[in-house]
Amino acid sequence: MGVIDKPHDKFFKENMSNTDTAKDFMLNYLPEDILKIIDLDSLSLEKDSFIDKEMKELFSDVLFRTTFNGKEGYIYILFEHKSYLSPITPLQLLKYMVSIWELTMNKVTNKLPFIIPLVYYHGKDKWNIDKNFITLIDGIEGFPESMKKYVPQYEHIVYDLSPLGDEEIKGGALLKIFLEISRAIFYKDPDEFIEVLERSIRAIIKLEQQDKGIDYFKTLVMYVMSARDDINMNTINKVVKNISLVRSDEIMTIAEQLFKEGME
Repeated sequence: MGVIDKPHDKFFKENMSNTDTAKDFMLNYLPEDILKIIDLDSLSLEKDSFIDKEMKELFSDVLFRTTFNGKEGYIYILFEHKSYLSPITPLQLLKYMVSIWELTMNKVTNKLPFIIPLVYYHGKDKWNIDKNFITLIDGIEGFPESMKKYVPQYEHIVYDLSPLGDEEIKGGALLKIFLEISRAIFYKDPDEFIEVLERSIRAIIKLEQQDKGIDYFKTLVMYVMSARDDINMNTINKVVKNISLVRSDEIMTIAEQLFKEGME
């Protein structure tokens, strides 16, 4: 029985809604030319979601406001978290970008803010959808070049955290835990997943702020036990005891209480 509903969605938002974690992610994964002109110190989370109700099972999202060369702009992160790929992702992404532009257009100059569209994916299969929107147009390959100017042309950035993805795990402790668990959650071999889980718990305990570590341990346990059927309290207990933590009793008490609350 799952502990929480839509665990992937909640784990993503719990992490990426944290401005420090989001900033760490962008510093490590945005292209160099963007990092040269972006002011990440001005990064702030916008509360609005642009996901259609019928698409909520497939997508989640977060929107950040920042500045590029002193001009207001946005970073829109679309989270695709089902175990299958959605071939219309570029279309959905464009639709959400238009919604953002409609809300944020400068009414005085009629100028639109710059938006970086990102797709964060961690399904079971490797991401294989073309990043170019124009490839969605049926038969575009056989059309004359002059016709392509009538089609919206844009690309989005993809971060593929699927088990078969080849993204390098970079960043600070909390970001690495988030990314490694996101990738490992669909590992077929439970022993391989438990290895990642143990490494993540070790990293949590080493956090300088122990309260933050305990809080994040709660988030991690709730997510893992909700997203995997083969992980239960016995598994968590074995992992904690294997680490031989000084605070293992306290951590196990927290895990048991979380599990009890979730089942209730």
